Amino acid sequence: MQDLVGPALLTLGLVAVGGYLLGSIPFGVLITRAAGTGDVRNIGSGNIGATNVLRTGRKDLALATLLLDAGKGAVALLLARHFLNSEAAGAIAGGAAFLGHLFPVWLGFKGGKGVATFFGLMIAACWPLGLMAGATWLIVAFLLRYSSLAALVAAAAAPLYALLPLPALGLPAPQPVFVLAIATAVLIYIRHHENIGRLLKGAEPRIGAAKKA
Repeated sequence: MQDLVGPALLTLGLVAVGGYLLGSIPFGVLITRAAGTGDVRNIGSGNIGATNVLRTGRKDLALATLLLDAGKGAVALLLARHFLNSEAAGAIAGGAAFLGHLFPVWLGFKGGKGVATFFGLMIAACWPLGLMAGATWLIVAFLLRYSSLAALVAAAAAPLYALLPLPALGLPAPQPVFVLAIATAVLIYIRHHENIGRLLKGAEPRIGAAKKA
């Protein structure tokens, strides 16, 4: 048994490193530079995610960033789960990719807030869970017009959705997916601490507010 532990841990370690490096790819920075719109870190909030890329005025670049940021987490999880036939390995790879997006080694560990990557992970890990979390974001964003609040509510709801006894929809989710949902939700709250402060003060901008102004 002990002879198997070492190789297994090494494999999971490599999975984590691979997931982290994939998640660390700063698509928002690469895409805006390639398009000649400058460094997205010098625009708006300085965030590398799709929301800030949209502030360049290029919806196509924002959409590409959104899809790629979501896709890198999903790809890391799906590849690890497929080749190792393990939900735990998939969750480790996906979680590492999420960390890579938040703290990319290429940008001095200053990355995005993880919302797009979170949704990509949830859809890849358990598609009903991802769709329910996405629907939660849409409902909150439509009703209250706060993108950050919608993300926070969706992240908090995801672990609860993972516990629902809906076998026809693939739920409850496997335990590694439940743990992944909790871990990513905690990190999203940490990365949104400034948004939470503005929400409490009533100073958080609503969706479309800048455009109307």
